[in-house]
Amino acid sequence: AKDKAEESDRLKSAFLANMSHEIRTPMNGILGFTSLLKEPDLTSNEKDNYIKIIEKSGKRMLTTINNIVDISKIEAGQMEVSISDFSINKQIEFLYTFFKPETQKKGIELSYKNGLPKNEDSITSDMVKVNAILTNLIKNAIKYSHKGSIDFGYQIIEDKDLTSLQFYVKDKGIGIPKDRQKAVFDRFVQADIEDKQVYEGSGLGLTISKAYVEMLGGTIWLESEEGEGSQFYFTLPFKSIKNRKHQEEQTTSKSILTEIPRKLSILVAEDDETSGIYLKTLTRGIYKDISFVKTGTKAVEICKEKTFDLILMDIKMPEMSGYEATRKIREFNKDIVIIAQTAYALSGDRELSLEAGCNDYISKPINKNKLMEMIWKHVK
Repeated sequence: AKDKAEESDRLKSAFLANMSHEIRTPMNGILGFTSLLKEPDLTSNEKDNYIKIIEKSGKRMLTTINNIVDISKIEAGQMEVSISDFSINKQIEFLYTFFKPETQKKGIELSYKNGLPKNEDSITSDMVKVNAILTNLIKNAIKYSHKGSIDFGYQIIEDKDLTSLQFYVKDKGIGIPKDRQKAVFDRFVQADIEDKQVYEGSGLGLTISKAYVEMLGGTIWLESEEGEGSQFYFTLPFKSIKNRKHQEEQTTSKSILTEIPRKLSILVAEDDETSGIYLKTLTRGIYKDISFVKTGTKAVEICKEKTFDLILMDIKMPEMSGYEATRKIREFNKDIVIIAQTAYALSGDRELSLEAGCNDYISKPINKNKLMEMIWKHVK
């Protein structure tokens, strides 16, 4: 018991040190190159390169934060599964297109194979989680490969009365030592690996992937030879659905973004000035007028004086929270559309927002297309 406790403490210390590195490193890129952008006499190429570095650093830090949030939800038993029908072939093809430029830069050949015909490729599962599993596995394959090829895809596996989809990601990378293969799915492991070459990452990707696979009723395993490469496999239950409405749903989603019924009067309740400017930029072209307040109290007061079509309500504000402000506004205005927007993004925040009287909830960083679709879903 003492040895296990000491090992647990050691791994947690290694994990925290790695998290510090994974947050400070991209922050250094963001703050450092933001400062450099202020320098006079920069060429347009230099500015473009600095902006690309800032964007890449931001994405890296967001990935780390998302992994920490996801592993916390998983361990608390609060990760939800959202089942729907979707085209698995389109997901595979999207991942190929997404990762192709990255593999080309490293001189690695990327290929994929779909195991179902085009018109019979609809599966019932959690699309976001399936995409996350494959993304983690492909990113790892790219990270730990310096030459050769990466192949991914899926095939149908028939076993008595059970039909499964078996997915795979195969690489010709550095491989995994035999004594580490069982441990790679445990959290904190990457932070504990001593290697001459340090690889970026939180060390949580495979842990999250394993949890997702098991949530969806499958299993995950690997085969690897040190210096020769690795092959990761996972299965998902499969039921054929030939008559699907995937294309119709996509068309509907696109039309929501393009058909603007009318210009809106918008109130942005947000205490962070940068976030306020960003929201104003996102909604440019859809508002006839836009107002800003920095506290929940001011949001309630202005709603008594003026009529709005939409409120983008930050949850954490001084004087009065977005939850409380929404409850007070609902006492005298039941019709106004209120969308909660928050950086918390933890399990239960959506439910708390809806209980307070919000029509919907979106987490930061806010995606423009997702926000627009949400607005036109609720605004009549």
